[in-house]
Amino acid sequence: MLELPNPFPNEGGVIRLLEPRGGDHEALIDRVLARRYDKPFVIEDDGARCLYFTRAFIQSEMRLADPYALEFAYTRKMMGFLLFLPEPRSILMLGLGGGSLAKYCHRHLSPARITVVEIDPHVIAFRDEFLVPPDGERFRVVRADAAEYVAQCEDRPDVVMVDAFDAEGVAPTLCTREFYQDVRALLPRRGVAVANLVGPKPERLAHLEMMRTVFDGNVILLPIADDGNYVAFAFRDPAFEPRWRWMEGEARAMRARFGLDFPRFAANLERSRKLGYLRREMHAPAPRAGRT
Repeated sequence: MLELPNPFPNEGGVIRLLEPRGGDHEALIDRVLARRYDKPFVIEDDGARCLYFTRAFIQSEMRLADPYALEFAYTRKMMGFLLFLPEPRSILMLGLGGGSLAKYCHRHLSPARITVVEIDPHVIAFRDEFLVPPDGERFRVVRADAAEYVAQCEDRPDVVMVDAFDAEGVAPTLCTREFYQDVRALLPRRGVAVANLVGPKPERLAHLEMMRTVFDGNVILLPIADDGNYVAFAFRDPAFEPRWRWMEGEARAMRARFGLDFPRFAANLERSRKLGYLRREMHAPAPRAGRT
């Protein structure tokens, strides 16, 4: 791994690249600055270590003072699946990134077996930089295409977490109805799928429509105000209905245990369900073009 001074203007720290130490460093940095560099890279500055595919978007962030914290709002809300399934035995994660969710689940859900699927070997190569646990009896990182892995998987994870991206956005193989059908078929009856949906609104709505159709409409949607994306929870059992009163009571204990704002998550989930936020979002009229 090659470490150089951070080349971006008005910034400090260092940049780390998956490159040999010899070679033309100046030409390499020119490719990074011109957005022609075709591998992920890490920038460490001001107490934070961040993974990038392109400089325009932070893929993952780790604070050195608290490396197991969930820095992004959407990752914290994805953990809301615990309100529906408090003691998962097995979790399948699609997409590694900087390993924030993988580390958090490994640390806080000790009984669960965790499998993380990541297609990019260069992302996996940074796992030690982000303190991703080594492979062992209850944790492993598998290099594979997420859609192919799901289609061929023989395990029955209680939870499938979908958070897989490349430099262009959502991984293309996850943008199909067949993928969501395979996810649903993989889950046991009490299973939950949780997906981070990003990108332009038409793309997010297309994903929501696929999830809604495949999961018989039993999807709860949370908008992420900080990031402008959605987190969607889909339930294998089409008749499943959350125990809202139970969740309200349990959420306080879960906040103390996990350090996340589960009371707020529970309230937002219930509000979304009862106000039909998914239905309203799917049928909202397109914004009018502004006058010229």
